[in-house]
Amino acid sequence: MRTMFRASLVVLAIAFAMSVSAFAADATADVFKSKCASCHGADGKGDTPAGKKMNVKDLASDDVQKQSDADLAGVIEKGKKPMPGYEGKVTKEQIDGLVKWIRTLKK
Repeated sequence: MRTMFRASLVVLAIAFAMSVSAFAADATADVFKSKCASCHGADGKGDTPAGKKMNVKDLASDDVQKQSDADLAGVIEKGKKPMPGYEGKVTKEQIDGLVKWIRTLKK
């Protein structure tokens, strides 16, 4: 009986961890869609009218990917012309999530 109870707890813990991870991914996607996609595009390539006009970088490019996580977080937080900074508009956790998402775009 104890073994079955422990096994059930392990299964529940794994399911909870996976649901939290999926929720965080969804939350990051929502932040990207609302704050970044209008210029960077849904795929991060910058192939949008605004992105082309401002000559934004492809987030998958070597130029972006070679930057440290701290550098990317700094750009998101403080901005870099023509991109505005998002300090006070998004949380530190959201910025960290965006940096992780940018890393998934690596070519």
